[in-house]
Amino acid sequence: MRVRRVLTATLLLLGVAASPAVADSSPSASASDDSAAPTQAGTSFRTATEIEQGVRATASGSSGDYLYWSFPADAGQRPTVKATVKLPEASARTAAQTWQLDVYDGLRRRQSCQYGAQTRTAAQDAASVELSCTMRNVRAWSEPWADDPLPGTYYIRLTATGLPAAELGLPLSTEVAVSSKDVGGAGAVDGALAQPLIPGVATTGDASSDESEDSATLSSLEPDDGWASGWWSDRWVWTGIGGVLAALAGIGGYALTRGSGRPARVPRGV
Repeated sequence: MRVRRVLTATLLLLGVAASPAVADSSPSASASDDSAAPTQAGTSFRTATEIEQGVRATASGSSGDYLYWSFPADAGQRPTVKATVKLPEASARTAAQTWQLDVYDGLRRRQSCQYGAQTRTAAQDAASVELSCTMRNVRAWSEPWADDPLPGTYYIRLTATGLPAAELGLPLSTEVAVSSKDVGGAGAVDGALAQPLIPGVATTGDASSDESEDSATLSSLEPDDGWASGWWSDRWVWTGIGGVLAALAGIGGYALTRGSGRPARVPRGV
C-alpha cells in the first residue's frame, strides 16, 4: 500500500510538471494584420525596412536593385524567410534571371540556411520566382569565433545577379514574409548575451536623458514578449521529470528487493 501511494503521488506530480512543458514547446501563432504591412523596401542595411514576423511585406522595385528588410529573432526560434518576385514582362527580358536571397545577422555576418531554395534561376518566360531560407536555431549565447545565429535584428537582402545591361531598371514587385518555429529546450544553451544584437543598442544605453531624444535607434522592433533572458527553457522541466522517474525507480527497486521483513528465527539447538 505504501508503494502504491508513492506511485500515485509521483504520477500526479508528473502530470502537473508536464503541463507547462507542453505549453512552452508549442509555437505561438498570432493573427497578423497585413493592412499595416510595409509597402516598400530599403536600399541598404541602414535603410532596411522593418517587418514583424507573420506579416507579409510588399515592395516595388527595378531589376538590379538591392532590396533590404529587417526583422527581430529571439533565442529558441528557427526563422524561415520566404520571398516571391513577380518578374518583368517576358517580352522585355532577353534571358533567364537568377535571384538570390541572403540573410545577415546584427553584426552583418551572412547566415547559412539549413534548407530552402536560396538561389533560383527563372526562365525567360517565367512570371515569378520563389525563394526561401530556413536558418539555424537562434542561440542565446555562442563563442565569439562562431557564426551561430544570436538574438537580435536580422537583415534580408534580395537581388538579381548577373543581369545584362539591357534588363537593368525593369519594373518588378516583391513579397517577403518571415515565420519562426519554437525549437524549445532542444536548442537551449547555457549563458546569455548582455544585450541583443540590435543596431544602436550600445549608443541608446549610454545616452543621457537630454541626448536620448535626438539619438535615433536604428531598430525599434522586438518580440511580442520581449527578449528572452536565456536561462529558462522547457529542458528544466524534463530534467526535473527525469529526476522524479529516477527516484521512483530507486523506490521501486528497494521495495522489490527488500523481501517480506526480518528472516525467521532459527532455534538455537538446531
